[in-house]
Amino acid sequence: MDPLARPLVPGAGCRRLRFGLFLSGSGSNAERVIERLRSLPEPPCEPVVLVTDVPETSRARELGRLYGLPVVEHDIRAFYAAHSLPRVSLATPRGVEVRERWTDGLRARLAPYALDFGVFAGFVPLTNLTADLPCLNVHPGDLTYLKDGKRYLVGLHTVPIERAILEGLDDLRSSVIQALPYSGGDDMDNGPLLGLSGPVPMDLQGAGLDELRRQFEARPKLRPKEGYGDRLEQLARSHQEALKVQGDWVVLPRVVAAVAAGHTGTDREGQVFSRVGARWLPVETVVYNPDGSRELRLRPPAAAVPAEGCPAAQLPAAAG
Repeated sequence: MDPLARPLVPGAGCRRLRFGLFLSGSGSNAERVIERLRSLPEPPCEPVVLVTDVPETSRARELGRLYGLPVVEHDIRAFYAAHSLPRVSLATPRGVEVRERWTDGLRARLAPYALDFGVFAGFVPLTNLTADLPCLNVHPGDLTYLKDGKRYLVGLHTVPIERAILEGLDDLRSSVIQALPYSGGDDMDNGPLLGLSGPVPMDLQGAGLDELRRQFEARPKLRPKEGYGDRLEQLARSHQEALKVQGDWVVLPRVVAAVAAGHTGTDREGQVFSRVGARWLPVETVVYNPDGSRELRLRPPAAAVPAEGCPAAQLPAAAG
């Protein structure tokens, strides 16, 4: 009989897993993952390829040279332009069709690397590569914050942080989820919540919420390519940088290690479990703190279930 919960990635805890790091920008999140794993005496996984959709502006080539990793480049803007679409978007059926073709090209380029899982470390485009293998995604928002029963701090660019600001929240958190295949805009960021950073304080730098809400209401319906340029967006961008350092860099490397070591699992409904010894504990998520500690947020009913298969690999306390 199948166990109620199983490791998120098949083979986790049994062998050293192979994964790809996907990035669109500075690659700082990817760099922290590489450095954390290389600091472990027996890392449970290893990056075998860097992947970028913007080869001319991301740091993928530089990081590839620095860490001795091959780089797969698949320019999404050039691909859309070659298919007579001036904007990279999923807002139209044609845009979705082109995205699927772009993803097929990415699949072909990645096939030789035999990846066990992927890590989206600041990777912008949605891709249904997530249907092929487990993919982790770091997100600049606290996905435990619900509104009308749904995750509220979702979306691309600075949207999650802007929503947190306009809600009047006192702090921000980074989340790591298993990214799921997309079917439309309403299901974005809906995957199992594998890890959460500690709180990062909010500072509106003297701006009033009423003023910021008026700016939000005055925005054009379609986001300009260069952004809105208002005070709300400026505040969100400054907080996004702070959240990257105090949130992403804390939670993402440790979730990657925990997943690869077999400490993180899910059941058929996508509920998250954390492995403790020979048992799976049902959790809402796991909070990873800057001091190296972690907190299991248990999910009722908090009854442990047996863990089958390979024992979880041992990690130093600060890594798991």
